[in-house]
Amino acid sequence: MSIIECVELRKEYVSGDAVVKAVDNVTASFEQGEFCAITGPSGSGKSTFIHMLSSLEYPTSGYVVYGGKKISQYNDNQLSILRRRRFGFVFQAYNLVQELTGYENILLPVMLDRKKPDEEYLKKIINMLSIEDRLEHLPSALSGGQQQRIAIARALANKPSVLFADEPTGNLDGKSGREVLSLLKLCSNELGTTLILVTHDLHVAEQADRVITIADGRIVSDSRNREA
Repeated sequence: MSIIECVELRKEYVSGDAVVKAVDNVTASFEQGEFCAITGPSGSGKSTFIHMLSSLEYPTSGYVVYGGKKISQYNDNQLSILRRRRFGFVFQAYNLVQELTGYENILLPVMLDRKKPDEEYLKKIINMLSIEDRLEHLPSALSGGQQQRIAIARALANKPSVLFADEPTGNLDGKSGREVLSLLKLCSNELGTTLILVTHDLHVAEQADRVITIADGRIVSDSRNREA
C-alpha cells in the first residue's frame, strides 16, 4: 500500500514566449519503508518533482496524495504541520542554523512543534549517526559530512513517515558521501521511514531498492515496473 503518490503531476514555467515543462505528466506511488532514488541528467526535473511531492512547490496541475488525502486540500496551517510532523527534509546545502549548536539544530523541529523531545529516540538516532561528540559544536566547527549528519538527525527528529533528500551527498567528498548514504539507508531500514532521494550520481542510485529515471520532465524508467 502506498504512503504517498502523485497523479499526472505537471509543473510549467513561462520563459519569454516559451512554456517550459519542468515536470510533465508524472504519476508514481511510494510504499512505506522503501528507498527510492530519483535520477536523471541536470535540468531533467527531478528536484522539481520531489519538491512538489513534498509540498515545497505547488504543481501547475495534477495532485499529490498523502495518507489518503490530497495535499491540495490542506490549508496553510495544516500544510505546515504536515511538513513538520510527517515529512523530513535533507538538502545538499545542509541548511543548519549557524547560531545553534548541533543538538539545538536537531531539536528545532520538535521545539517548533511545541512537543517534548523523545530523548530515547533522539539518542538512538544520534548513536546511529555517530555524532555524540559533535552535539555542542556550532556548524562552523563541523566538517561537511558532520553537518549533513546533523541535518539528517534533525530531519528524523519528529519521526517522519517520509524522508526527502535532494542531492544529500552533492557537497561531500567521496568518502563522506558514501558514509552519509549508508547512514540514510540505515535510518530508513531501522525506523521504517520511506526514503525518496534525488541524485545525479549513478553509484548513489544503485544503492536504492528502486530507481526512477526522469528525463525532460517525464519518467523514462522505473525499476519497480521492470521487476513487476
